[in-house]
Amino acid sequence: MVTKTLEDIPGVGPAISEKLREAGYTDLMAIAVAPPKELAELCEIGEKKAADIIEGAKLCADIGGFETGDEILERRKLVTKLTTGSKALDELMGGGLESQSIVEFFGEFGSCKSQLCFQLAVNATLPEELGGLDSDVIIIDSENTFRPERIIQMSTYLGLDPEATLKRIHVARAFNSQHQVLLVGKALELAKEMKVRLLIVDSLTSHFRAEYVGRGTLAERQQILNRHMHDLLNFSTVNNSVIAVTNQVSSKPDAFFGDPTRPIGGNIVGHTATFRIYLRKGKAGKRIARLIDSPNLPEGEAVFMVTEDGIKD
Repeated sequence: MVTKTLEDIPGVGPAISEKLREAGYTDLMAIAVAPPKELAELCEIGEKKAADIIEGAKLCADIGGFETGDEILERRKLVTKLTTGSKALDELMGGGLESQSIVEFFGEFGSCKSQLCFQLAVNATLPEELGGLDSDVIIIDSENTFRPERIIQMSTYLGLDPEATLKRIHVARAFNSQHQVLLVGKALELAKEMKVRLLIVDSLTSHFRAEYVGRGTLAERQQILNRHMHDLLNFSTVNNSVIAVTNQVSSKPDAFFGDPTRPIGGNIVGHTATFRIYLRKGKAGKRIARLIDSPNLPEGEAVFMVTEDGIKD
């Protein structure tokens, strides 16, 4: 099979291909899934021209057309699973967290959302035969919760070299919502240099919730959050990666905020996340995970523990 380049896209010559590469669009898939307006702005070309380029990229990358069910089934064989460290939680997720998808963990403070992300980051560096992805990991940290000490504890328990594990985890602190959105683009650039099969955003909505207060800002917040979610989905598709995001829940049971266990972000997050898991505290230090939304799995619950060594049954 001949590998096609940007110059193979109809209407893309040396000048436009140079603009595309300077804007970070170096492969056909990234262009094929790009929004026309964004491509036009970043490459300083007309929106009509951008739309034509995207359509041409879809043809070259052989996406965007109709496929039969058996063809999709064959493509689904590329999907890999990442273990959580708990057999019960893995079974709830159909064998682990699925690549090419967004998995949302939401719950109240102390429900172990960040701890679960730490464990996923360590597990992703494991070989595939051990339930890992044998890859580097990118973490977008919006709440300053990343603790390398926990990575050391978890990796030591699994018999991994803690220093080598930490070197494979790349963390960026997001200082506001716009910076958080920008970091997904930076993550795409980093993924061109190394194998990145897990991207974590902890937490997804913290900055959006703090910066966009009141009904008057809701439309703008949801618009930016929508773009952010689709950027993450594009990352998962282009890199065959797992996207794990944490989310907060409403704290006031009133008409505007909804019930106290309702995740922030409304339908924008709900419709874009592939799997939604509600985490809550149980008795005797246990944690309960409830799968509330999935395209192919039934609702259910799993019980697990968070120990000094990490996530366990």
